[in-house]
Amino acid sequence: MSDPYTILGVARNASQGDIKSAYRKLAKKYHPDSNAGDAQAQAKFSQVTQAYEVLGDKTKRAQFDNGEIDDEGKPKGFGFSGGSPYGSSSGQHPFGAGASYGGGGGGGNFRPEDIFAEIFGSRQGHASARVQATRGHDVNYTIQVEFTEAALGTSRRVELSNGRKIDMKIPAGLTDGQQIRLKGQGQPGANGGPAGDAIVKVTVAPSSLFTRDGFNIKMDLPITLYEAVLGASLRVPTLDGRVNLKIPRNTSSGKVLRLKGKGAGKNAKLSQRGDLLYTVRIVLPEARDERLEKLMEEWRQEKPYSPRGPEFGNNS
Repeated sequence: MSDPYTILGVARNASQGDIKSAYRKLAKKYHPDSNAGDAQAQAKFSQVTQAYEVLGDKTKRAQFDNGEIDDEGKPKGFGFSGGSPYGSSSGQHPFGAGASYGGGGGGGNFRPEDIFAEIFGSRQGHASARVQATRGHDVNYTIQVEFTEAALGTSRRVELSNGRKIDMKIPAGLTDGQQIRLKGQGQPGANGGPAGDAIVKVTVAPSSLFTRDGFNIKMDLPITLYEAVLGASLRVPTLDGRVNLKIPRNTSSGKVLRLKGKGAGKNAKLSQRGDLLYTVRIVLPEARDERLEKLMEEWRQEKPYSPRGPEFGNNS
């Protein structure tokens, strides 16, 4: 470790309050709970905590400034394998009676984890700077639901990587590619840290009939020429089953018919929904019909008209 003053970014004559303030700021910035999976941040957190263990304790700080301990708080310049470090048999402590390497402010009550309690509101998971509580990794999944299930909502059983099976709620109005986060269902944390999340990406299978436009559902509705001219009542599909839809007389191809409240849900109770929009497409019979062609020739002669405006030029 480098010089603890440099690590904490304080001057050598900084007050204990300044040292504490500098450490609080750095500990909060680099704490594992705020930097899940970031090894560099975790290493920096350990480094600033070690520096504070030395400088945050008045006794240790004095010993460090006097060259009596190193930057890790270990005695330097002598060994303790046996006897007195100064060759004396008196047993007298080298720094005087009552001196202590681990005492905080001379009283032995210095606890770096107390700073964690101030920053995070709890000591749980922060009992030691060297035992870091690390959040577990998130786990990604992908599932597919049917078009109607996404529009109206459903529940889908999902088997997680840990073998656990849960019923996941698919909210009404879900769109293709939307993600659902399951809190605490990812990889377990380390050293008492919280588990990660399960992140489920939901893809929506395309429908052969319907398309989405926000909360509205769209569909092309093919009708015959005589249904367009004479009008009709047709059984048409919706997300909830078939219903009757009235085709007014003289309906042109491209006209949009709307069913209110038959679109995708906007809330779980489906009390609010978008609309279902039918775009009319007039379809002629595949085979040629001489009677129809003759009728059209007579119509063109007797009642000509143009559906195109002046922007198309004189091509009626």
